[in-house]
Parts: sequence; C-alpha cells; structure tokens
Amino acid sequence: MQSIETMKAEIDLMENAMYLVSNGRMTKVKAKDFGTDEVIWKDGKWQDIISHKRIRNCGQVKI
Repeated sequence: MQSIETMKAEIDLMENAMYLVSNGRMTKVKAKDFGTDEVIWKDGKWQDIISHKRIRNCGQVKI
C-alpha cells in the first residue's frame, strides 16, 4: 500500500464534477442541472455537503 504522501488519482477532465479529498480518500460530487452544493469544513477537512436543488418555473402543473 502506498503512503498518503505519494498517492495519486486520475480524473476525467471532460466530466463536470467537484472532487473533495480528505485523509487520502477522494469523493466525487456530480454536477447538477441547477442548484448549489455547500461544503462544510471542520478542522481543515470537509465534513458535510448541503445540496440545494432549484426548480425553474416553466409553466408546469406539478412540481
């Protein structure tokens, strides 16, 4: 097993996404059509993600 100092990951630069790394582990957050993702940090590491989805008014009958 590699030490954390030498670990590397390969990502697809053609895919829209956000990557969070903590303690040598990577988490991928997929892109949304609309909305926001808020990252909560604690002691220099990400702890939570709060996701908000926006629904645009397009004259739909139901949401």
